Amino acid sequence: MGTVGVICKRAAETAGAVASLNTAIKDTALRAMADALLENAATLVAANAEDVERARAEGTSNTIVDRLTLTDSRLGSMSDGLRAVAAQPDPVGEVLQGWKRPNGLLIEKVRVPLGVVAVIYEARPNVTADVAGLCLKSGNACILRGSSIALSSNKAIVEVLQRAAIDAGVPEAAIQLIPDASRESAVELMQAKGLVDLLVPRGGKALIKSIEEQGTVPYIIDGDGNCHVFVDRSADPKMATGIVVNAKTQRPSVCNAAETLLVHAEIADKWLPTTLDALDAKGVEIRGDERVRDLWSKAQPATEEDWGTEYLDLIMAVRIVDSLDDAIAHVNRWGTSNAEAIVAQDIAAAQRFAHEVDSGSIFVNASTRFSDGGEFGYGAEIGISTQKLHARGPMGLRELTTAKYVVWGEGQVRT
Repeated sequence: MGTVGVICKRAAETAGAVASLNTAIKDTALRAMADALLENAATLVAANAEDVERARAEGTSNTIVDRLTLTDSRLGSMSDGLRAVAAQPDPVGEVLQGWKRPNGLLIEKVRVPLGVVAVIYEARPNVTADVAGLCLKSGNACILRGSSIALSSNKAIVEVLQRAAIDAGVPEAAIQLIPDASRESAVELMQAKGLVDLLVPRGGKALIKSIEEQGTVPYIIDGDGNCHVFVDRSADPKMATGIVVNAKTQRPSVCNAAETLLVHAEIADKWLPTTLDALDAKGVEIRGDERVRDLWSKAQPATEEDWGTEYLDLIMAVRIVDSLDDAIAHVNRWGTSNAEAIVAQDIAAAQRFAHEVDSGSIFVNASTRFSDGGEFGYGAEIGISTQKLHARGPMGLRELTTAKYVVWGEGQVRT
C-alpha cells in the first residue's frame, strides 16, 4: 500500500473517533487552530513565499499567483473563518424529523457525519484551513491533497493545525495532508473506494474530467464559475454599475467573479457606455457583440467561445439582449450553475429570473461575489457544488453530513 493508501486507511480507522467527539472538544480545537494560524504567521508566510517565488520563476499567471499568495490579512481571514465555524451550531446528532407510528414505533431521522472527506484543490492554501475546520466540526476525518505549486504552504499550515487540534484532544489522523502532489496520487485518491466517503475536487476542467473518467469514490463537483450579471430595463443605473464593477473586478481570479454582462436593449444606449468606461478604468478588457461594439468602440469582438469562457482575469464578455427571455436563455445555455445575478426594480422580472435560471445561487440586486460559504454565514465552505446531488451551491457544515434513521420500539414485531 502506497502513501495515499496508508493515509486513507488511517482516516477511515479514525473516522469513528472523530464522529464521536463532543461539541466542546471540537470548538476548543477550532479556536486553538485559529490562534495557531496567527501565532505562526511569520512561519506560514515564509513557507508561502517559497511557493510564490517558485511559481513566478516558472512563469505562472498572475491570476494563479494571486490565488496562491498568503498575506497577514488572508491569514487573518482564515483564522476568522475557523472561529466562525466554531460558532456554528453542531450539526451532528440533530434530529431532522421525528414521528410516531400507529404501532408505537418512534422514528427519528438524525444527522450524522459522512465519515472521510477528501478534497483535491489547486493553488489556494486558504482551502487547507477551511476544509480542516469544516470537516472537524461536522465530525469527519479529512484528507487534503493540494497541488505542487502550494506544497510548502500546505505542509506548514497542516502542521500548525494538527498540533493545535491534537493538543485539544482531536485524533492525530483527523487532519491529514497527502505530501505527494503527482497525478498518480490524485488518481489513487479518486479510487480509494471503501475508504473515502466523499471527494470534492476544487480545480480546473482537467481535474474534473479525470475524476469523471477515473473516479470510483462518491464525489461532488466544484466546477467552473462562468457567472453572469443581467441588467434589466428596470434596473437602477447607479446600482447596476456598482454591482457589475464589483462582480468583475473585486477579485477577478475566483469562481464567483462575473465573466459575462447581459444588458437589456432598452437601456443599453444610455447605461452601457458609462459602465464600460468604469470597467475600462479598472483595466478590464471588453469583448462585445456587434451592438456593443457600435456603442463602445474600444470593445474587442466577442466570439462564440467567449460566452462559455471562465476567464478568471480582467476580461468580460458583453452582450445586448432584447428581452428577459433572451437573457434567461443565454444564462441557461452558457452558465455553469455557480452564481447568476439580475439587477432589476421590476419584482416580477426578478422573480422570473430567479425561478427560471438553473443555478445553485441567484442574486437579485447584489454581486455574484457573495456566492461564498463565508458570506452565507457558514464561516467557510468546502466548495461550491455545481451539481444537484447531494448538495448544491456553497457547501457548509450540513452539506458534510448525511442522515440515518433511529427507530425506538417496545418489543414490536412485524406480522
